[in-house]
Amino acid sequence: MDRVDRILLQWKQERPDLDTEAMGIMGRLKRLATHLAREVEQVLQQHSLSSSSFDVLATLRRSGAPYRLSPGDLLGMTMVSSGTMTNRIDQLEKAGFVERVVNPDDRRSVLIALTPNGLAVVETAVGAHVANQQRLTQSLTSQDKAELDLLLRKFLASFE
Repeated sequence: MDRVDRILLQWKQERPDLDTEAMGIMGRLKRLATHLAREVEQVLQQHSLSSSSFDVLATLRRSGAPYRLSPGDLLGMTMVSSGTMTNRIDQLEKAGFVERVVNPDDRRSVLIALTPNGLAVVETAVGAHVANQQRLTQSLTSQDKAELDLLLRKFLASFE
């Protein structure tokens, strides 16, 4: 039994008329997200990053050389508000991980580019991040992972 099972048992005793199947799923997803976020943050902090700063650096890195995007493209790929993105960029610029450069295709706009230091940090951090993700899922078999991925993809697609 996990904590969610105990909660569901209480509801069954107090309100046997309720169908708590979805409550169990949602409760487990929420608790799991909390545990996973904590574990991810611990690894990223070892590289002087938060999950939000890593998100920006990783987005720039996976965009391919020359590792730069418009603020609008970054915004679309990270799903945060423009004010939040501006703050993240400002903080990463202060840390020396990104810089604002004039867009060569439109001199009226800027691009956000990884600095050499930012590229080095994200290269190291992404390796540690992937290793951490593998560690976090090691209790699942390959088949478990495939099944879970399929179910989560189906569930997520219903929202997106």
